[in-house]
Amino acid sequence: MKRIISTTKAPAAVGPYSQAVLVNGTLYISCQIAIDPVTGMLCGDNVAAQTDLIMGNLQNILKEAELSLKDIVKVTVFLSDMNFFSDFNTAYKKYFSEEAPARTCVGANGLPKGALVGIDVIAAK
Repeated sequence: MKRIISTTKAPAAVGPYSQAVLVNGTLYISCQIAIDPVTGMLCGDNVAAQTDLIMGNLQNILKEAELSLKDIVKVTVFLSDMNFFSDFNTAYKKYFSEEAPARTCVGANGLPKGALVGIDVIAAK
């Protein structure tokens, strides 16, 4: 059974996709960039600040699906510059101090709205 997950506490989709889709207990969250859900504007002038906003938005989507960060099994990170890798890790590890999920991190030549980082996740009940 497939259910579309959407919350006003995270940025609305800016194209023909859903914030997240829940299928048979697995949640697939679309890539999030540091968009303030109230203003719709990109926020944060560095990778750490953008990561914090993204993680907050991800938590709100997870909550809408009755999940939490502990339910994340896979993370994909897109960095506009791989030189941000260390700064990203410093911000990211605050959210996964124990039992971190599997993760892929890739360099992305151009993220929407000039974002420095984008993150998508898969979570499971």
